[in-house]
Amino acid sequence: MHVFGYIASLLIGISLGLIGGGGSILTMPVMVYLFGVSPVTATSYSLFVVGSTSLIGAARQYKDGTVNIRMALLFAATSVVTVFITRKWLVPVIPAHIATLNGFAITESWLTMILFAVLMLVSAVFMMRNKKVTEVKGQKIRFMKLVIYGTGIGLVTGLLGAGGGFLLIPALVLLLHLPMKEAVGTSLLVIALNSLIGFMGNVQDKGMDWRLLITVTLLAMVGIFAGSYLNHKVPAGKLKRGFGWFVLIMGIYILVREGITL
Repeated sequence: MHVFGYIASLLIGISLGLIGGGGSILTMPVMVYLFGVSPVTATSYSLFVVGSTSLIGAARQYKDGTVNIRMALLFAATSVVTVFITRKWLVPVIPAHIATLNGFAITESWLTMILFAVLMLVSAVFMMRNKKVTEVKGQKIRFMKLVIYGTGIGLVTGLLGAGGGFLLIPALVLLLHLPMKEAVGTSLLVIALNSLIGFMGNVQDKGMDWRLLITVTLLAMVGIFAGSYLNHKVPAGKLKRGFGWFVLIMGIYILVREGITL
């Protein structure tokens, strides 16, 4: 299964290079189902993989002038703190056994996978729809909404180890009034900051398989460069919708595997 896991790691990077996001949401199921990592530990691994690959993507975007450092730091000021607090103090106090309903044990691992599957379904819908975010200019930055939105994204990233680019881009456009291309590049930097600083909350955990973690991350990074090369030859819109369907199927698969019937 590890061989398929390494291939999937490469595909995660390729998808990031091809469509600029979305691939990181596959890191969790790859870690759990192909490498046999527990769901809770997989969220930590995912933060490192997502953060590192997003940082590479942000560096490439920065060279093209599509990363707004000031706005990235403004948004990250809220979300980064939330991610770190979530990983450092909230996640450790969640009990392994949460409750029992009609004889069925609701565990932390089970609930993590269910919530992640729901996130995949929502992400798939965002990727498949053709509707574009309308850019609004000349309005004041809505700081209160920025704080609320940043906290929400930080909570999702901290609990599930997902970057949340499909949530970040609309926020950067509507709340910070960034042009769409700049929002895409800036979101990669925010995701990198959120994920890597969130990972610092668990970096001292014992039993972390650094060899696996670094191998998967390096393969994903190689995939980003391969995907960026292919991006000039394949229509991005069709790829994004096709990948959205794949994420949708994966989300449904996780729900069924974990015992949820749609």
